[in-house]
Amino acid sequence: MQTTVFDQLGETVYHETLPNGLAVYLVPKEGFSKTYAVFTTRYGSIDSHFRLKNGEEINVPDGIAHFLEHKMFEKKELDVMHEFSKNGASCNAFTSFNRTAYLFSCTDKLDRNINLLLDYVQEPYFTEASVEKEKGIIGQEITMYDDNPDWKVYMNLLKAMYQKFPINIEIAGTIESISHITKDNLYQCYETFYHPANMVLLVVGSFQPETVMKWVRDNQSAKDFPPAPRIERIFPEEPAGVAKSRVEANLTVGLPKCLIGFKEKTNGLTGKDLLKRELTTKLVLDIAFGNSSALYQKWYDSGLITESFDFDYSGETDYGYSIIGGDTPDPDKLVTELQAGIRGLIQSGIHQQDFERAKRKKIGLFLRSLNSVEFIANQFTSYKFNGSELFSVVPTLESITREDVEARMKEHFVFEQMSVSIVRSASPQE
Repeated sequence: MQTTVFDQLGETVYHETLPNGLAVYLVPKEGFSKTYAVFTTRYGSIDSHFRLKNGEEINVPDGIAHFLEHKMFEKKELDVMHEFSKNGASCNAFTSFNRTAYLFSCTDKLDRNINLLLDYVQEPYFTEASVEKEKGIIGQEITMYDDNPDWKVYMNLLKAMYQKFPINIEIAGTIESISHITKDNLYQCYETFYHPANMVLLVVGSFQPETVMKWVRDNQSAKDFPPAPRIERIFPEEPAGVAKSRVEANLTVGLPKCLIGFKEKTNGLTGKDLLKRELTTKLVLDIAFGNSSALYQKWYDSGLITESFDFDYSGETDYGYSIIGGDTPDPDKLVTELQAGIRGLIQSGIHQQDFERAKRKKIGLFLRSLNSVEFIANQFTSYKFNGSELFSVVPTLESITREDVEARMKEHFVFEQMSVSIVRSASPQE
């Protein structure tokens, strides 16, 4: 078992890659009452086109990763959620664009819960009848999201920005796409993407690392796994420009919702370079639009934005974009003023004082977040899959200069790669 000590943060990470390829990371937090465990596969909604070891190309229906997540909880003679509850644990799962995670939190019986987590995720059980039944359940979920204004304005923005890359496809798919999912599809995707070598187990909380690692070793050594499959994902080449510069929809909302997105080419960055780009971009956004910025104060004081106004950046090896916006009485004015504000900031440059304040704020927020096992559990694996390290955030932030931020601002804010998504309230006649 390898040990990595992050002296600056007072954190220690224990790591071991088991013979079957499973990467196990343990982050003990002395004095904490709650423990989190997350079992994650590098498999998400964008992974619908891939090539098998024999050269065969496979296209599966959209939404199958999310569908598979749902079906993993169904067993022939076991109620997974009830078992976790009996052990005093709360369990959950989620599917994103590029990963699927199964998790639990508990204050007791950690050994039972870890074994249960590993066992139910590594023992698939699908029948044609249960698959057909699940289509109706997930169909209702899809309909619910279609009627959710916050989700609608977000997904419409991704569809506007991306022409071909599958991030423009709903994570849950459509009612039409999931109607084509079969039991064989599910087993094929499971066998391809749920091999231990494509997965990470993270445990964070109050425990003895040697004891927990032994539990995991014993659990995995009792199981037989085939050789790890070679996973070759196939993605379409994404053009530089956006699919649409503007998209609007009508739903029942009090105020219109407006999101503005900037899409960028990622150039296949990984590891430290990818982490630095992410953190530099987030500094840019905070300096330009954070609640202490001149633009935010001007817009808020005039009533152009509400407290819902926010921003974020998603930077992965295969895609990257920022999103800015929220509720506003005048979406067109917000778009115009945002563009003018960006041009003005690029022209004037960033004041050293504003840069230093934003960096101190970012470091402070991150350090406080390390007091949350939920935060560590949700972020750790995401960074690992990108070849970087959650506990490298602070030294990376410290290395970023004002010149880095100014260069990144000019690189990222390209108006030809900007899209706008608006959701307005339907008019009475509609």
